[in-house]
Amino acid sequence: MQKVAIIGIGNDGVSVYNLLKNIEDIKIVCLFKAGADEKIGKFWTDENVKILDINRLHELKNLDVIINTLNSNVVNDIIKGVSGPTSVIETRAVNIMLRLFREKKELLQIKRVQGELSTILNSIQEAVEVADENGVIKYVNPAFTRVTGIPAEQRIGQNVFEISPDGALAMALKTGKNVFGHRTQVGGSNAEVVSNASPIIVDGNLAGSVVVFQHFTDVMKLMDELRQRTTMIENLCDKFGQVTTCKYSFADILGTSPDLKKSIQVAERAARSNSTVLLLGESGTGKELFAHAIHFASSRRDKPFIKVNCAAIPENLLESEFFGYAKGAFTGATKSKIGKFELANGGTIFLDEIGDMNLILQGKLLRVLQEMEFEKVGGNQTIRVDVRVIAATNRNLRDLIRSGKFREDLYYRLNVVEITIPPLRVRKEDLSSLVNHLIVKLNRKLGKKVKGLSQDAEEVLYSYDWPGNVRELENVVERVMVTVDEEILSKKNFIQHVSQLKIAPERDVELLPIDQMEQILIKKALAKYGNTVEGKRRAAQALNISLATLYNKLKRAKFENSSI
Repeated sequence: MQKVAIIGIGNDGVSVYNLLKNIEDIKIVCLFKAGADEKIGKFWTDENVKILDINRLHELKNLDVIINTLNSNVVNDIIKGVSGPTSVIETRAVNIMLRLFREKKELLQIKRVQGELSTILNSIQEAVEVADENGVIKYVNPAFTRVTGIPAEQRIGQNVFEISPDGALAMALKTGKNVFGHRTQVGGSNAEVVSNASPIIVDGNLAGSVVVFQHFTDVMKLMDELRQRTTMIENLCDKFGQVTTCKYSFADILGTSPDLKKSIQVAERAARSNSTVLLLGESGTGKELFAHAIHFASSRRDKPFIKVNCAAIPENLLESEFFGYAKGAFTGATKSKIGKFELANGGTIFLDEIGDMNLILQGKLLRVLQEMEFEKVGGNQTIRVDVRVIAATNRNLRDLIRSGKFREDLYYRLNVVEITIPPLRVRKEDLSSLVNHLIVKLNRKLGKKVKGLSQDAEEVLYSYDWPGNVRELENVVERVMVTVDEEILSKKNFIQHVSQLKIAPERDVELLPIDQMEQILIKKALAKYGNTVEGKRRAAQALNISLATLYNKLKRAKFENSSI
């Protein structure tokens, strides 16, 4: 066992130590530092080896070798004073030793990098081929064989200018420039590929080139997937921008009149099912409010609520709005569009003004209601949906059926649960609560401090029949509040600012017994609404009496056998 001491604790001394420490026949007994200013090398890790001052060198006995890494006369004099048969390796020899060590270390580093690079190239899915500056192929990875079917041993050593002169690898060697997206057939195989190649430049000189390529079908698959994902993202963006949720619940429907309460009760029961609902009522009675409330009270409340105003969309666009269209379905259709029914999947679609829909679209809507499936305009893929339909109209659908403007089968499909919303003129007892609610809401909106109405103002409102119903009432109250600053709104405020508010003047009428007057009014009502069950129901509603009361009066007056 050779006992060795190393003089110098700087980087050279540490390098010598690292070079010798793992040799079996060598034992490094100590490192010596030349002075207090000498600092230990940055790669020093062994805390078990003693580090002593150079002046204590003579204390060590039986040293076989002293390795001096310092070029110092003082150190040389100290070494000469060491007794015994000790060999000394001077600075020049140490430098040779360190050079060999560094070259060995660099070689190991190169081998490590080569191993890492080989592992990376062998694991990637793209084919890789490398040629030297003369075009001789030096390397191909396993993916090359998978893509082309050519074994590595048959490819390496071939000249790329002979076997694939039109490929990207040869082009990069010829031009010394990068080649991107080059589509060609690999020489020696039938594989059609898309390639990217780059020259290899070392110290400013061309040393070869490398090409990376994929099979063309793989690229096309990726492109198709990219297009599909892009379309999906576009559709989701469109869907996100169009999907809405319900805004109102049954608590937002104000009024205590018997007719309104009855309508609310039917709507609440309908909300617990998935049945189609048909909302009937004059314009402005709150059909959309009922639709929102039904959706909110249903099990679909967390899903989309989509509204379609059938009267506001041009007939030629209504079908594409309902069902969407495929890309290229018509000029300008550069991408596909999601229709309202697909947007409402899982939720509710509200078809307002359903009586204004054309007959052709009525037939397509009937199929959706029956089968819950449809095709986009210009598409051939059947789309299945789960949608709850609520329809509304202010028109008499039976009259439209008789005139051939509405399909009877669609009417019966829509009219599963029918809810008639009473007009404001037959529930004037709700005027007070409606007006107070509007005043509170408009005070916040307009920054006003209106407290209520005077008695004469209430008389004006109660004397009017409100053909526009609640919508007209809201417009009238807001118009008045915008133009006045009083805390109490009076009769003069409404008369002055609402020209369409006309109160019918009193006029002399012939006095008749009440029972005869009832007969006249019943005759007029039945003449207007018809003698069918539906007509009698609407007549009773117009007369502000129940259907049972109407039947009793008809029976008592023996109207059944008359012409009415």
